[in-house]
Amino acid sequence: MASSKTALYTALAANVGIAATKFIAASITGSSAMLSEGIHSLVDTLNELLLLLGLNRSKRPPDQKRPFGYGREQYFWSYVVALLIFAVGGGISLYEGITHIQHPEPVEDPFWNYIVLGIAFVLDGYSLITAWKAFNAKRGSQSLWSAIRNSKDAATFTVLFEDASDVLGLIIAFLGVFLGQVFDNPLFDGSASILIGILLVGVAGVLARESKSLLLGEGVDAETAQQLKALTEADASVQKALRIATIYLGPEEITLAQDVVFQNDLTTDDINKAIVRIHAAIMKSFPSIKHAFTQPVAMGDTTEIR
Repeated sequence: MASSKTALYTALAANVGIAATKFIAASITGSSAMLSEGIHSLVDTLNELLLLLGLNRSKRPPDQKRPFGYGREQYFWSYVVALLIFAVGGGISLYEGITHIQHPEPVEDPFWNYIVLGIAFVLDGYSLITAWKAFNAKRGSQSLWSAIRNSKDAATFTVLFEDASDVLGLIIAFLGVFLGQVFDNPLFDGSASILIGILLVGVAGVLARESKSLLLGEGVDAETAQQLKALTEADASVQKALRIATIYLGPEEITLAQDVVFQNDLTTDDINKAIVRIHAAIMKSFPSIKHAFTQPVAMGDTTEIR
């Protein structure tokens, strides 16, 4: 969680300064690509604030209204961020690009664009490195795409995608301004704005899909489920763990429910004590499991996990 906040604060600080300088440069030069980049950074600034809001609200303790806590607040706000990138960032960039192509205007004094793009590239590059380190800290040996698909920390991979799109957007904006100047053709600038819009729409689509999946509820992977089964069956009072169901309520908050067949000669008190032992063993090995529920069942009452 600390690494997620570090990446968020770094990205927020970078985007506030970058957005202001991009808008100033766009007003001086009339560059459509620079205006799109300014909008991009402004949207990113708002996104970081919303992600921080989600992180803070997700820490609220359980209450009568939300007995399992507010962990999913992070997933909700990550989904909102994806929609904002799509509708505001991508939509306005596409609109600006199409308008600039329909009514082309030459870019005046592109020198300031290059200065701002250079400063923005340094700041966004540093923010991307910070986000990459935070993501890698939780990635382990997984491939990049597998780590994104399996990640339960929506804030971290959202900032990573944002920062990566920022850097790519800056490269596209630079090419639009540079080629427009070299060939004395303002259509390059408008085309760059359209490409930035397409980039943002694509990023928003990926983020929306991943955030939606987390919001609807994801469980632990098959390997972890088997480890939970083994921990349960390691208790001498257990015959079989027939079904294990898990759901992430937050990046570090899992709820577990399982059906367990106990030995036939146990009393109710023996079973209750066994359940306490099992839960203690599971939570020791998997601290992210905050809630555990075990239902004693007879053999054949439910389907065995495999």
